[in-house]
Amino acid sequence: MTALEFEIIGEGTLVSVEVTHMYNAGYAGRDQAAVKHHIDELAELGVPAPTTTPSLYPVSSYLARQSDRVEAQHERTSGEAEWGIVIVGPGEDDVLLTVACDHTDRALEVHGVAWSKNAGPDMLGRRAWRLSSLAGRADDLRLRAWVGAERTLIQDGRVGELLSPQYWLEVLAERGERQEGVALISGTIPMIAGVDQFSDRWEVELLDESTGESSVVRYDVDRMPTPIG
Repeated sequence: MTALEFEIIGEGTLVSVEVTHMYNAGYAGRDQAAVKHHIDELAELGVPAPTTTPSLYPVSSYLARQSDRVEAQHERTSGEAEWGIVIVGPGEDDVLLTVACDHTDRALEVHGVAWSKNAGPDMLGRRAWRLSSLAGRADDLRLRAWVGAERTLIQDGRVGELLSPQYWLEVLAERGERQEGVALISGTIPMIAGVDQFSDRWEVELLDESTGESSVVRYDVDRMPTPIG
């Protein structure tokens, strides 16, 4: 389990939770025809197609992280701009929405997406909204990512491009898993063509343009030492 702490936007209060179950959504765009096209593109790169879409991958709860550093075993790892929901209690006001970045092992991805999701951390922001406080405008939140020290834009979209937090809350409820300590991140939006994702720095922002409030995760990617043996 991992202990996380969030500053609640609009309140200034702090909420703590121990993550007991962690999930990664995949192939979770609302336009499933575009998702099918993306799956076909990945297949050409050797990434196996999912058996169903959208997909949901359980990952180890200790992969939920709030940190400024990721250790990578090789040079073919990268992040993904996502949002995350974290359930911190039993009530309707106890679902938090924050920014997330799924740091994925791309070399392992060709052998199994679920394996690759368990090979890197899920980085979560330190600020979050109560989902109920967004009054139906969650879809309008802007989701962006930059790479490198020069902050090259690599992703730019909206929460509404992805299946909604409410969709996944209903999936969790159907599975009997909508409970305190459960966290889920959303799957990602398309990357901008021609930008190198294999960077030593990732930054992702979830921005409410109507208020200027945001949640940001930034981290450096450090290569681990060469193993012996």
